[in-house]
Amino acid sequence: MSSEKSFPKPPFPKQPQSLPGSSRAMKPEPDYGEDSYKGANRLTDKKALITGADSGIGRAVALAFAREGADIVVSYLNEHEDAKETKRLVESAGRKCVLIAGDIGSASFCKELVKKAVEAFGRIDILVNNAAHQMTFDSIEDIPDEEWNKTLAVNISAMFFITKAAMPHMKSGASIINTASINADTPNPMLLAYATTKGAIQNFTAGLAQMLAEKGIRANTVAPGPVWTPLIPASMPDEKVQQFGSQVPMKRPAQPCELASAYVMLASGEASYVSGATIAVTGGKPIL
Repeated sequence: MSSEKSFPKPPFPKQPQSLPGSSRAMKPEPDYGEDSYKGANRLTDKKALITGADSGIGRAVALAFAREGADIVVSYLNEHEDAKETKRLVESAGRKCVLIAGDIGSASFCKELVKKAVEAFGRIDILVNNAAHQMTFDSIEDIPDEEWNKTLAVNISAMFFITKAAMPHMKSGASIINTASINADTPNPMLLAYATTKGAIQNFTAGLAQMLAEKGIRANTVAPGPVWTPLIPASMPDEKVQQFGSQVPMKRPAQPCELASAYVMLASGEASYVSGATIAVTGGKPIL
């Protein structure tokens, strides 16, 4: 892994984008571990479905999983160029990659996504529910009803629909990893809808872990702090983007590559007794 000094710190340049955002347009571009992640055969021949894997945390996880020996289904909204780059990285590791575009805010697409993943690889050994939507608002009166409904649909309802559809195709030893957030414990008031869903994800996962224990399927969450992903310049005001990550003790955002090892650990058989846990990756800021 790269040394601490190599990771960029704020202030960052102004770089407004529209949702869902593009990795290539970011300054600096996120570090996905292309030059640093070394696999150790922890996930040999596993089949993984990762939502939101076109960029951000999802791409870093896809790259790491592939270098650990897994084949990947990449679910994404419509960021085709970013998704193609993820596919290139997975295939350069000698693994198979299937791209599936669509809106997980739709229950019918969630079911179709799982169906296509199983058609591609026959089973699902690792499910990473990672895709998320967020927007910032100064007051509750400013949040449109449609925005609230969309955030809940993409961030938490999709997790239910995809996990439910995947169950018949997951066997003992399988792993479910859901991306929560430090916002589950210390909610940012400007991200009211988003933070609400992240608290729900932690609760959903804690209950799910207990429900699935008899089946030998584990469920855990990773709770990132600030991470340098396309969602940031696409959903936050310029002044917030310029100082993004400065609020944590390390005084910088994580790069996506710094999240990947937590997902690899939770996906691997080495974490066979870890279920119902939340792994905090927060740059030194404690979670409750």
